[in-house]
Amino acid sequence: MKELFHERRVLLLALIAGLPGSTIGLILLWYGPYSSKTCWTLTILIVTVWLGFAASTRQRVAFPLQTLSNLLAAMREGDYSIRGRGADSPDALGDVIREVNALGQTLREQRLGAVEATTLLRKVVEEIDFAVFTFDGTQHLLVVNRAGERLLGLPAERMLGRTAAELNLAGCLEGEAARTLEVSFPGGTGRWGMRRSTFREGGLQHQLLVLSDLSRALREEERQAWQRLIRVLGHELNNSLAPIQSVAESMETLLGRLPVPAEWPSDASADMKSGFGVIRARSEALGRFMSAYARLARLPQPQPAPVDVARWIARTVSLEQRLSVTVVPGPRVIISADGDQLDQLLINLLRNATDAALETGGGVRVGWSKNGESIDVWVEDDGPGLSNTTNLFVPFFTTKPGGSGIGLVLSRQIAEAHGGSLLLMNRKDNHGCRARLRLPIEPQ
Repeated sequence: MKELFHERRVLLLALIAGLPGSTIGLILLWYGPYSSKTCWTLTILIVTVWLGFAASTRQRVAFPLQTLSNLLAAMREGDYSIRGRGADSPDALGDVIREVNALGQTLREQRLGAVEATTLLRKVVEEIDFAVFTFDGTQHLLVVNRAGERLLGLPAERMLGRTAAELNLAGCLEGEAARTLEVSFPGGTGRWGMRRSTFREGGLQHQLLVLSDLSRALREEERQAWQRLIRVLGHELNNSLAPIQSVAESMETLLGRLPVPAEWPSDASADMKSGFGVIRARSEALGRFMSAYARLARLPQPQPAPVDVARWIARTVSLEQRLSVTVVPGPRVIISADGDQLDQLLINLLRNATDAALETGGGVRVGWSKNGESIDVWVEDDGPGLSNTTNLFVPFFTTKPGGSGIGLVLSRQIAEAHGGSLLLMNRKDNHGCRARLRLPIEPQ
């Protein structure tokens, strides 16, 4: 026999409960001194009342259960805003409704807390300076933050779903889970600290990969050391150069006024003047040399303002008069940066590129392109290329006669102060060098 539903069982029990009274009433009615019309009328009334009370009993039992079912279904679907009525009733049903309402409120607060915590975690992951990647069991990329986009030089929508091998990260998912890498990425070259761990989501194993730029931290320590050294050298040299230069000028002037002793050779006076002139000139040159290096220790913090990239490049290119620089137009982009510092940065790059191009009679090209949330500005020359890329950004190092060795160091310092990066590399398609400046569109 098929099992009856709960509502039907309640209805059947209600009918059975009213059956004895209704049966006795009908027997007394039909065997009593009443007319046939009266008997039928009262019979219909008794049966109707009996069935009505049974149906009402069924409804009174089923309706609260349906209400509770709707409340629980809404919670299962994630809707915790629905509340049941009758919670103020002092009976058992009121207790049940109150507890269900309290459960809904608790789940709502817990979900709100989980959403806020997840939002905070995502914001932290987006803003940290470490590149974060998440891969599934088949090594397909699921999550990447902004630092990861900058590192690989691609927007997230072009990376998600691609394999680690396609992103040149397959080697990071193998071997030791924590190690130091010496590798080049589109967004930077140098030493990287790698951390890899596993976690489960939806019962499936995933891999979390974190890459941190160790070279930038080392460069910052190196820059601070150079700044301290420059301050000390500048102070000591300036204290010595000022009196040397003053004495040399005085002696040179005095030598021109006094008569030359008879025992001096005929050319001694000219030699003395020439010697004092050399001392004075070299003192002035050394003073300018130290003043140039002092700029590294006094570079101010950027003062961001809107900068139109096209106008900035056109304005800076017009300052180079030795060679006609070709500008390759890019998209219209407005970035937030310190225009004066960017002018100095691009002037240094153009000067180096022009110097190299003049050696071979080649040309210089400048262009830019948008790369996700960053802008790439490149300067390309047809010069002889770079023979030593190791010491390019080391203060005091230069390959040009009469160079001070601060142009590239200052340029990279400006780029990193804006949250960007500066890379120099030999061209692969031809002889020459290519400098790539990457800057965020919004300040960091």
